[in-house]
Amino acid sequence: MLSLLSDILTNLSIRGTLYFRTSFTRPWGVEVPNYQNVARFHFAHQGSCRVKIDGVDDVVTLAEGDLIIIPHGASHQLFAGDDPERTVLPLDAVLEKSGYDGAGVLVYGGDVPDSETQLICGHFSFEPNTRHILMDRLPPFIHLKNYGEKAGPWLEATLQMIADETGRRKMGGDLIALKMSEVILAQAIRSFIETDDTQEHALGAFSDKNLSRAMDAFHKAPAKRWTVEELAQAAGMSRTGFALQFQKQMLMSPMEYVTSWRMEIAKKKLRQGNTTLTDAAESAGYASDSAFTRAFKKETGRTPAEYRKSSIADRS
Repeated sequence: MLSLLSDILTNLSIRGTLYFRTSFTRPWGVEVPNYQNVARFHFAHQGSCRVKIDGVDDVVTLAEGDLIIIPHGASHQLFAGDDPERTVLPLDAVLEKSGYDGAGVLVYGGDVPDSETQLICGHFSFEPNTRHILMDRLPPFIHLKNYGEKAGPWLEATLQMIADETGRRKMGGDLIALKMSEVILAQAIRSFIETDDTQEHALGAFSDKNLSRAMDAFHKAPAKRWTVEELAQAAGMSRTGFALQFQKQMLMSPMEYVTSWRMEIAKKKLRQGNTTLTDAAESAGYASDSAFTRAFKKETGRTPAEYRKSSIADRS
């Protein structure tokens, strides 16, 4: 499963970025703005707080050792204290009031003794114009309780190292923390996939041992001329049983999934600028430029040339 996730996340060009490590004392509150093409994360290294996510009715309690990921970059509030309406301030205002200059620990809050909350906060950015069904269909938030301990000693040690490295001025410390944080995202999504919640979000194929084998086989060789029969063989199922089960779990056919991912691979090639139409077509498993162009336009609404031109304009 991790290799399948790694392929998806690598193609989306995900990069971890750390905001800061905090030392908040009650009462305090921070409102983090909405931002596109990012997934936010907060890890409660010490202490606790509450999290209110825009569009979600329930308030999440983030206890010590918990991790929360907000996959779609929605605005949200982090706070501790009895009067969030008064204490929650926009992130920019908190940074200004605290005098935080981007180095070290963000120290902020009231004067309640023994109420420190240490958070490791950051986000994962995605390449603009990239997508995948897995990321699109994730819920508004993923809350993993006691995450470090449940995921195993190595992850607990990783989180501790990120906490130790974040904001330090030691050579390479920030880079170490960033790379480790990218591993955390993959592990967090895998933890979600291994729950029954995937059924609710039409992602059941990722948690189904047979269907996920077929998906893994496809992702290892996406340019191969796959058929439903071959995918069913990889899953160890009959053609009919595989097709019906995949449709039920993912609300799309196996070949719709195949085409969707191939187009993402082709988009990445086209964005590089120095590849030919034939290069993009071959990377997506198409033997002719014309067949690829027809499929690409049907999937995206634009020709490969139009997509390449708009991507270059977006970067300018």
